[in-house]
Amino acid sequence: QVRLVESGGGLVQPGGSLRLSCAASVTISSYNAMAWYRQAPGKERELVATITRLGSRNYTDSVKGRFTIFRDGAKNTVYLQMNSLKPEDTAVYYCNGKGNYDDYWGQGTQVTVSS
Repeated sequence: QVRLVESGGGLVQPGGSLRLSCAASVTISSYNAMAWYRQAPGKERELVATITRLGSRNYTDSVKGRFTIFRDGAKNTVYLQMNSLKPEDTAVYYCNGKGNYDDYWGQGTQVTVSS
């Protein structure tokens, strides 16, 4: 069974930084794309950032210039570097791997931005 495991969440002050990690049980090159989503209580899950098999990256407007998605194929890991964090970034962040037929999800990691 494909597994994705997120780590790196926590409590950070506004303006601070966190780096989230997503470790996959299979080579990440087997996915068409990998992505980070987030979901705040009572809100829809939203797409934050994607990276394709070819390495192209896309971000939702609210995080452009602050977040960076990148990968380390040797470690089968995708990262989300989050800088200049704002309280509105508070959410559970989920790693997503897009296969040919299914999406695979991690269990999520909590990010809380508060003074």
